[in-house]
Amino acid sequence: MVEKIKKTKQKLRSPSAFTILFVVIAIMAALTWVIPSGLYKTDKEGNRIAGSYHVVNKDRTVKEKKDGKETEVDKHDRQGLWDIFTAPTKGMSGKLDVIVFVMVLGGFLGVTMKTGALDASLGALLRKLKGKEKWLIPILMTLFAIGGTTYGMQEETVAFYALVIPMMIAAGYNAMTGVMVIVLGAGTGVLGSTINPFSTGTAAATADVKLGSVIPIMSIILVLCLIAAIIFTMRYAAKVKAGKYKEDVRYKPATAALDMENIPKLTTPRKVVMGVFAITFVLMILSLIPWGSWEITFFDDMFKQASTLPVIGAVLGVVHSAAFGEWLFGEITTLFLMSTIVITAIYYKEFKKEGVFPVDTFIDGVKDILPVALIIAVATGVSVVMANGEIQDTIISWGEALLKDAGGGVVGVLAYLFYLPMSFIVPSSSGLAAATMPVIAPIADLVGSSKEVMVAAFATASGLLNMMAPTIASLMGGLALAGVSYRDWLKRSAPIMAVFAIISVAVIAAFGAL
Repeated sequence: MVEKIKKTKQKLRSPSAFTILFVVIAIMAALTWVIPSGLYKTDKEGNRIAGSYHVVNKDRTVKEKKDGKETEVDKHDRQGLWDIFTAPTKGMSGKLDVIVFVMVLGGFLGVTMKTGALDASLGALLRKLKGKEKWLIPILMTLFAIGGTTYGMQEETVAFYALVIPMMIAAGYNAMTGVMVIVLGAGTGVLGSTINPFSTGTAAATADVKLGSVIPIMSIILVLCLIAAIIFTMRYAAKVKAGKYKEDVRYKPATAALDMENIPKLTTPRKVVMGVFAITFVLMILSLIPWGSWEITFFDDMFKQASTLPVIGAVLGVVHSAAFGEWLFGEITTLFLMSTIVITAIYYKEFKKEGVFPVDTFIDGVKDILPVALIIAVATGVSVVMANGEIQDTIISWGEALLKDAGGGVVGVLAYLFYLPMSFIVPSSSGLAAATMPVIAPIADLVGSSKEVMVAAFATASGLLNMMAPTIASLMGGLALAGVSYRDWLKRSAPIMAVFAIISVAVIAAFGAL
């Protein structure tokens, strides 16, 4: 009987992220056989024109430009078995910058962890906070939310798992708590995007409304959802500390747990290493914030001045980089690589005494995080299949037809419901806004509602799915780092996701009725 129970438990084990993603890719490929292919006509800027949708044959000849010449190419929209297995490869090439960043990040963390500086610093912090560890949760979640609402910090959160997860475990919580802090913190920020140029900013610009007119709606949603998220996470964390949710301690994070019984001393070299570690993350955050979107030119002006100087500009190569606010994953990857070299130089004497080879340590760190990089590639493969199947415009046209028949009071709610599946199909918030807003936003005028409500419906629905959908590479990669299964994440987060949806719909409906 015992053996049967054990076998049953094995059978019920959560499927891996790779299994889930390949199933999703297969389902999306199957849909390309069922859902008609179709296209919208576009204007000079490439925006879809409302009411211009038309069905196209799944097997047809199209004209494509190649090497400056226009040639006819046979196009087949139905995605088959070959396409399912090649999608992750194509996804890898599309997300190569993120994947390389994650791998270098792994090496950076490997070298930093080897110095013992991170353990020593976190240990010292937790000793000072003894009995008050719970306040780390609202502080960290608020900081992540600020990053999410201002510049859409999401993929960048992958860098923080190695810091937050060991901290939460050492504080008496578990890996799931750390995931909640990061995903719900940054996620509520993205869900309640106020000035985020990649979500609300793109949607507002495409819908031809001022960003300032959307901020009041999004601010209310942000505050309410963040409060709900903090309360939810703190309640879960308190129950974990009280001995509940014992089944959640089985998770095995990719980063080593912090051993509070054997905390290394916070020596001067380790303090310097942590200084470099902290500066690296601060520089990363500053470099990714789109300062130009808010007409802040300080960093751009400073860059222009520095690049003209012979030593700084030419010798150091600053002239070949970009100003803060214009950095992409290529630049922040370089930043982490340079920081790794600096940390190695600072701690070189200690490494030599301990017989540690920094290059080997860096490679070991890359190896530890390699599964995360592969998950990001496979997750992106879902979008590849959908795009190649030419069914996105068809689904948009269904939304257009649905919303046209709605009244002004409910159009925002229906738009929210429309954007939930669309956010699954098109994981990129800026891409989704650019693809749909030219079609969806004008409907608000037709039914006596406001375009601001449509923008809010898009931003909140997209933000919610960013915390749930397996097509979100940063979510799946973060769960892999934490050692938390996707099924368990959905199980634990379902209640708060329902609360987020209720808050969003209530606020959108209220503003839509005004």
